[in-house]
Amino acid sequence: MQKIYDELKHEATFFVIYIAEAHPDDGWQTDSNEQEGIRLRQHTTSDERRAAAQSCATKLKLSIPTLLDNMDDAANNAFSAWPERIYIVNKFGIIHYRGGRGPFDFHPTEARTSLVDLLGPKPD
Repeated sequence: MQKIYDELKHEATFFVIYIAEAHPDDGWQTDSNEQEGIRLRQHTTSDERRAAAQSCATKLKLSIPTLLDNMDDAANNAFSAWPERIYIVNKFGIIHYRGGRGPFDFHPTEARTSLVDLLGPKPD
């Protein structure tokens, strides 16, 4: 996603919405998280979620602006986003692209193609 953001950030507005932790150590911790030393409990406060989002952005070297889902998980529930998902919303607020749920159906290249189609041809 960072490469797509770097390429198209002047033509579209991008956000990451940080939602509930996908693999908390007090829930479904994965072997890969264990091996990489990623140990996060499920967030119970917005400060914990903010700290997790900042840690994630730093570890993944993301410069995409990040928003936080409310603690009632409103964005996650509205967009069925857990554990990760890509949406493209047009300027009228209509969903143009809804990617599959990650990690298995998370396809940034497909989302990029959809975004480029939405943006249309560049003027000469």
